[in-house]
Amino acid sequence: MTAASPPTLTSPLVSGADRFVQGLLRHWLLFVSLVLGIWTTLPWLAPVLMHLGWYWPAWWLYFIYGLFCHQLPERSWFLFGPSFTPSLAEIQAASGVGADFFALRHFLGTPALGWKLAWSDRMVSFYGGGFLFALLYGLLRGRARGLRPIGRGLPWQAALLLMLPMAVDGITHMISDLWGVTAGFRQSNAWLTVLTSNLLPPTFYAGDAWGSFNSLARLGTGLLAAFGLIFWLLPIVDRALRGDGVSIGATHLA
Repeated sequence: MTAASPPTLTSPLVSGADRFVQGLLRHWLLFVSLVLGIWTTLPWLAPVLMHLGWYWPAWWLYFIYGLFCHQLPERSWFLFGPSFTPSLAEIQAASGVGADFFALRHFLGTPALGWKLAWSDRMVSFYGGGFLFALLYGLLRGRARGLRPIGRGLPWQAALLLMLPMAVDGITHMISDLWGVTAGFRQSNAWLTVLTSNLLPPTFYAGDAWGSFNSLARLGTGLLAAFGLIFWLLPIVDRALRGDGVSIGATHLA
């Protein structure tokens, strides 16, 4: 006769950890959306803290997000100033740093000009779009079962194609900056003037102000890349955690 195995005791810590992990797996999309929401919101907090005079926590936000972004002020949005997107000339006049790339990068703003977000408009578009598209996926995944791109997700080729414009835009900006932030071909966009026969106002072609080609290109390509990444990646994770071929989640995030 086989001896009975002694009963095993599960400590409250192990049991609690197991429940936490199981809950995390069940509500993974809620967790991902929450993390994306916090990550997307904190750069907006930096200029608010500067405006309130809380410089030390604001500096830490600028430092952390500076590891992921160039933070050039002419390609960032400003709060608490007269203009949401001050021109490079206005920034140079306020900062006194001229056209030095690294000096401009570390310029945070002034009380008169306003304070910049902790990352550029492209990052606002890409990560903010990722957060919004994650919410959209959570709302639609149960209602669009089996349909692309909501239910089964985008193929990797389509996702790559959607992310390609942001890569091209970012790389051309980087190459252009080798000639200096005021002299590169993406600063004047003379090539675009030729292609469009100069049909649009000069402010559309040159600079980075709101409504210019550069600003619209960064915003548009960031949203396209976010859409491609989210609707390719999240359905893969969804199917892997649910163990089926098609997302069958409910119509909410949890």
